Amino acid sequence: MSNSSIQLSVLDQSPVRKGVSAQQAIQETVELAKIADNLGYTRFWVSEHHNTTALAGSTPEILITHLAGQTENIKLGSGGVMLPNHSALKVAENFRMLEVLFPGRIDLGLGRAPGTDRITASVLNPSNQWREQDFLEQLNDLRNYLHDSGEPGTIQEKIIAIPQAATVPSMWLLSSSGQSGLFAAHFGMGMSFAHFINPLGGPEAVQIYRDRFQPSIDKTAPEVNVSIGVFCSENEEIIFRQQAVMDYRYLQLEKGGKLYPIAYNDIKHVNYNAAEQERIDHNRQRMLIGTPDVLKEKIDTLLADYKVNELMAVTITEGFEERIRSYELLAAMYLK
Repeated sequence: MSNSSIQLSVLDQSPVRKGVSAQQAIQETVELAKIADNLGYTRFWVSEHHNTTALAGSTPEILITHLAGQTENIKLGSGGVMLPNHSALKVAENFRMLEVLFPGRIDLGLGRAPGTDRITASVLNPSNQWREQDFLEQLNDLRNYLHDSGEPGTIQEKIIAIPQAATVPSMWLLSSSGQSGLFAAHFGMGMSFAHFINPLGGPEAVQIYRDRFQPSIDKTAPEVNVSIGVFCSENEEIIFRQQAVMDYRYLQLEKGGKLYPIAYNDIKHVNYNAAEQERIDHNRQRMLIGTPDVLKEKIDTLLADYKVNELMAVTITEGFEERIRSYELLAAMYLK
């Protein structure tokens, strides 16, 4: 796969760095979107999370609106809207409005997870029963609303999602397992595999998606990208600190406690037991970290394993300048 065929994209979670307000975290997301646009990145997706002080992105549809107005060429989207938290009609109207405002530049990435704990999810949508069939019905309803294609006798036939739009946002399903990939294949949507959530079985899940893909009015052929934690620096000390912080952060997440902003100095003296070290070794598969020459080899191997040409980088750092520099170094590798 030649460098010229590689596409780079960003999945940004609006991380709140230690000592920084949520407002500043959102402004950093805005600044990063402008930089990614200028560097030639393909997409910039923002996430939906709730009940955490470590991430500031709770309403991707609102943030996308602002980002699209601040950029010129890059595609803006959700990575993703957590569909069980919302009504299909409201999601359709949100993204129809975005498509009217910024035609051809909007991605609608959808997830099945709540983006939070179960208690918060039950408050976001008290009727959520966590049933697979409910999610499938929501996907079907959403597609019908976006295409004005409700079947005769159904409620979707009687309701129009407004505003009416000449184009439809590109629809993607976020997946960290084979199950969501099957849903994406069935509905003819794109598939974004979250390697940063599950580093095992991704290439196999993507191949099953390709094999079972059913062409749709939205996509005539399979479309896949892979998202993974990425950090690039020319400074070995910064790389060491970043790795240590991410090791701790993933353990923090797995232990079920609330995520909170941390810095290297907070965790540099932490000693891990054997079980924790085993989890650290596993979690390091969820991210690619290194100097440009080392990292490029890792990325090339990952993309070859998945047989995809689009990498979606998730980068959270202690300093905002380090985050920017990492994306700049990636662009220098592939977007010359």
